[in-house]
Amino acid sequence: MDDVRTRTGDRALVAGAVMLGWIALLWALEAVDLATGHALDDHGISPREPGELLDIVPAAFLHDGWDHVASNSVPLLVLGFIAALGGLRRFAGAVLTVILIGGLGVWLTAPENTVTLGASGVVFGLFGYLLVRGFVDRRPLDVVVGLVVAAVYGSLLQGVLPTDPGVSWQGHLFGLIGGVVAAFALRRPTAPRALTP
Repeated sequence: MDDVRTRTGDRALVAGAVMLGWIALLWALEAVDLATGHALDDHGISPREPGELLDIVPAAFLHDGWDHVASNSVPLLVLGFIAALGGLRRFAGAVLTVILIGGLGVWLTAPENTVTLGASGVVFGLFGYLLVRGFVDRRPLDVVVGLVVAAVYGSLLQGVLPTDPGVSWQGHLFGLIGGVVAAFALRRPTAPRALTP
């Protein structure tokens, strides 16, 4: 029992450290962006330009001002911490899947002459990942976690609708899709059933 508690405690410490480090990085990048006259904003995603495919990953770490990074920080911290408790390798795979699918979706569908950046696609992706992970893995505890996440953050789903021209609903929608894909792609293998004679 003590070993289980120790492993759980260690996992929580690591997950917390990773997420606090990630949030600190987002704020530091925004400080650099402001100090350089928004030079980092050039690494946002401009749709359907082949060279912009290289900006899919950095765009997820950049923001358009302090309000933008602040609005993403708390949900990213909470949802990322919960997801990272399941193991850092799986968490990293989920985040990478979300960033790639979300970024590619933005690149394909965003309006002309726009630049998309921000971690909200990852927030929506982690929401989708946590929502379905327990059902995919057939783990009751993770199902409960998904239901709690849905109850607390369910209003996020309004963000996939094109209601605000200044918000990338494409990034939200494709981030959410990326999270669901990640849950299936990274599902835990089921234990083989013992054959009865």
